[in-house]
Amino acid sequence: MSAIDKNIAERLIKGDISIQYQVHRDLLGSNDALISKLQKRIETEGWGARFLNAQKENGHWGRGFYQPKWTSTHYTLLDLKNIGLPQDNPKTGKSIHMILDDNIGKDGGVNYSKTLKKSDVCITGMVLGFASYFKAPDGKLISLIDYLLSAQMSDGGWNCEHIHGATHSSMHTTISVLEGFLEYGKSGGRYRAGEIENAEGRGIEFMLEHRLFQSHRTGRTMDKKMLMLSYPSRWRYDILRGLDYFRSRGTGYDKRMNAAVEKLIKKQRTDKMWPLQMKHQGQVHFDMEVPGRPSLWNTLRALRVLTYFKLNF
Repeated sequence: MSAIDKNIAERLIKGDISIQYQVHRDLLGSNDALISKLQKRIETEGWGARFLNAQKENGHWGRGFYQPKWTSTHYTLLDLKNIGLPQDNPKTGKSIHMILDDNIGKDGGVNYSKTLKKSDVCITGMVLGFASYFKAPDGKLISLIDYLLSAQMSDGGWNCEHIHGATHSSMHTTISVLEGFLEYGKSGGRYRAGEIENAEGRGIEFMLEHRLFQSHRTGRTMDKKMLMLSYPSRWRYDILRGLDYFRSRGTGYDKRMNAAVEKLIKKQRTDKMWPLQMKHQGQVHFDMEVPGRPSLWNTLRALRVLTYFKLNF
């Protein structure tokens, strides 16, 4: 199958309004007016409305910036970005300003704990991503960019454990930083643009050298969970998240993606859908999908990756 199956398209556009929006935007080539109308409805319907309604009067979700983990302000804003909430939504602005005013460490990165001397690279990358998406002032993001550029490791990637002595980059941290830089560029940010582009190139090469999931030394799978499709991804990397990043950035196909693409294609079910294989444990606002069942999110993301690269499947 190399074109979108009509039955699958119909199944997808019966899903949550956030799914409908991305299907029309990424798969069906619908007109801008329809796409914009669908996106606006995310604020008042379905999953988007449920996330927004969970916000407290103080502007936070959960118990604040990073607690409890998946229901915190941090991960709720990440969810809202990923489902496509309109970028000018007023409820997100107050929260992002609080994060950028109250959680910046002395080193310029995002520090979620008063007991840590150094900021967290992975969290800083994610904050740069959703803060850029929701139109935070460019001046508020400068220190985050400076910190992330300074934290890049010699192998081209990033690792939040570098503060504890790690000498090799992490796929988890690298994808979060790359997604953050991508969103900053899409938002029109130009601060240190040439250096960011160079850093992105090195980070992409790091991922490709590892064939998106393999040890560059042994060729073995680095972590079996990287081959399991989850959504939301949270901080964890998997091959679909990596491939979808390349699609979103407009990266050309590289033969070093072959192994990951083959794994992805083999995961397609007999009903032409892709499954939700894993859920990251922890308290959530609500479950969008159930593990072990066909996943609208993973099917949407897999289809847009495979169609973008013009691959037969």
